[in-house]
Amino acid sequence: MPLKPALKQFFAFTVFIILASLDNAAAGVLPPLYAIIARDLQASDAALGSVTAVYILIVAVAAVFWGYRGDQTSRKPLLFWGTLVWVSAMLLTTLAQSFPLFLLFQMVTAVGVGGISSLGFSVISDLVPAHRRGLALSLWSVSQGIGASLGALLAGTVGAFDWRYPFWIVAGVGLLFAILFLFTSEPRRGQAEPQLQPVFAQGKTYDYRISRADIALMLRQNSNRWLLWQSFFYSLAFGSTVWIPRWAVARVQAEGYTLETATIVGNLIIAVLSLGGFTAVLSGHLGDRWQQIGRGRARLAALGLLVAAPMYVWLYFIPFRNLALPEGGSFLELATAVLLAFVSNGWVILAFVVAFTAVTFQSADPPNWAAMITDVNLPEHRGTIIGISRLFRAVGNAISVWLAGWLFASLTGRLPEPENYAVGLALFQILVLPALLCYLVLQKYIAHDRAQVAQQLTARAQGQNPAG
Repeated sequence: MPLKPALKQFFAFTVFIILASLDNAAAGVLPPLYAIIARDLQASDAALGSVTAVYILIVAVAAVFWGYRGDQTSRKPLLFWGTLVWVSAMLLTTLAQSFPLFLLFQMVTAVGVGGISSLGFSVISDLVPAHRRGLALSLWSVSQGIGASLGALLAGTVGAFDWRYPFWIVAGVGLLFAILFLFTSEPRRGQAEPQLQPVFAQGKTYDYRISRADIALMLRQNSNRWLLWQSFFYSLAFGSTVWIPRWAVARVQAEGYTLETATIVGNLIIAVLSLGGFTAVLSGHLGDRWQQIGRGRARLAALGLLVAAPMYVWLYFIPFRNLALPEGGSFLELATAVLLAFVSNGWVILAFVVAFTAVTFQSADPPNWAAMITDVNLPEHRGTIIGISRLFRAVGNAISVWLAGWLFASLTGRLPEPENYAVGLALFQILVLPALLCYLVLQKYIAHDRAQVAQQLTARAQGQNPAG
């Protein structure tokens, strides 16, 4: 490929990846600030947890709409306007002086974020060759994890002084990349599919577009059904992890530190404990290899969940004893103390090893799940199916977040903080079992459904009206 087109493709891929990280940063700034925002707006932790639950649901519903529209028409304008919607709403959030206004602006933010989650996925699937799909989608997955971690880190650092700061920062960076996005070129739909290469080699285009009747066909396909249910149970098990920063803050508070110090330190600790998420790139590459040699991505993803669940349970019961923190110190002083704890405090080191293992194995799921649902759907269906999957995942997440908040509150009278958070979070790992069962059933159907998509694309490329 000539250098100039290759650079354009790399630039477009980079911009899309960063946009994907920023929409997760927009969602990630809230949970670590539950206590501070609740105090400022005279609301409760449970009320702020409800904001996250509703936010997740609106993102999902919006993702279905944006994804379907993107499968019908050009995706670039939709992505641009969706980004402007959430950037503007994030800025308005900082002006909220009451909980109802805060809720309203966060819901508008969710509408814009929904566009990135489905349209961006569709674009990425057309930018990268099919045999490298797992690797590309692992970068997509990592970017989302980085974004969520960045949002949490901003919340736990500058947000500890004023909760509005992280909202301003994320919105500002989002606006910058919305402008850069205008200089990218939208990939041709289906250009990554090997079966369609003869079409593009002849200078033709793949102009099939989704219709309403296609949605019923997509939902009847066995692989889609089991992948959607797997995403629901996965979210039911891991959606509660948005409360992990609150667990970490409570762990630090239990050692005698104030809420402000605990907010900064707890979120710094979580940022370091999340480093295993970067191994998703390896998981995506390994998934590509397993797929080529016949082992399949579903087995790799299932193995990851099987190991991750008990490691998370272990993590939740590890205390942060013997912390040496400068109470009331500057951010730099607190960050230095946290870094020293990771090399000198046995409890913190143990937490890091356990968390790194848990997150590493969990990271096998997102890129390989995404590659599987891409493989079993036609190019003009992918935005819609990923939007529908966001709806399944959002319902699981919303139930998980709400149920976790209720469970923590009910355990508070029986267990002291942070044990109420530890027990509550650990109970959710039981729900990994039905997610694993979905993968076991999926292996009966996925090879057949992948082959059917390939056959249909081949037929279209062989002169059977590839332009639709």
